[in-house]
Order: sequence, then structure tokens, then C-alpha cells
Amino acid sequence: MSNVSTYESLSHSKWDCKYHIVFIPKCRKKKLYGVIRKFLGPVFHELASQRGSTIIKGNMVQDHVHMLISIPPKYSVAEVIGYIKGKSAIAVARQFGNKDKNFNGERLWARGYAVSTVGFEEETIKNYIKNQERLDGIGSNEIGDF
Repeated sequence: MSNVSTYESLSHSKWDCKYHIVFIPKCRKKKLYGVIRKFLGPVFHELASQRGSTIIKGNMVQDHVHMLISIPPKYSVAEVIGYIKGKSAIAVARQFGNKDKNFNGERLWARGYAVSTVGFEEETIKNYIKNQERLDGIGSNEIGDF
């Protein structure tokens, strides 16, 4: 068992809520290469911080995203991940699709995500996320950490 995490604090509660999240691009297309990959890392961090959350570790492989994220209990996991996926899709469309205004009908991410709570296995999950390129076996030469 790794060292016990320090608890964070809200006005009336102490908490340590960490989740391992996995989501994919629509149709599992290999869209997460090159400039989009470099663009999305800082966007994910900024969007998470807007919901009081912190991305502890993240990795994008060619066809999916892994992240270890700390979410305060005042936000649901669905709310934070929905916000990150929705706003990042808009940001990618504006940056790479010549879109200046909000739009409908184009989606970057597939519906849904996989989530698992992380307790005292935090180091194991961090190592798993770190080694995703090698575990997939067919990764690109790009580093996908964010």
C-alpha cells in the first residue's frame, strides 16, 4: 500500500476523491495525433481547474484518453467529464476547423466514458497511465502525457 493521500478541504468537509477516466474519439478514429494532441493537454487542465478539479496524470494514445483526476465532492464525475469533453470539442473545432462561433452537429468525443474510483492504488494507476503507449503496442512516436 502506498502512502496515504493528504485530504483536501472544502468549507465543511475533508475529501480525497480520485478517479481513473477513459474516453474515446467518435467512431474510435485515430484523431489524437500531432498538433491536436499538443493542443488538448493544456485545454484539459484548464477546463478541469474551472470545475475545481485537478488532473494528476494524463495520457492520450492515438485512439483514447486516460486521466487520473481529483474531483471535489460538490461536483459529480459526470458533470466534470461532460464539461471537459464538450468544451474541448468546441475548442478543437475552433482551432482546427475554422469555426468562429458555437456550432451543432460536430462531435469529437464518443458518448460516455469509463470511470473507476482510485483508492490506495494511486501509484499503480499512475504507472498504468504512464505506460499506455507501450501497452497498446501500436502507439505513435509522440509522447501523449498531459
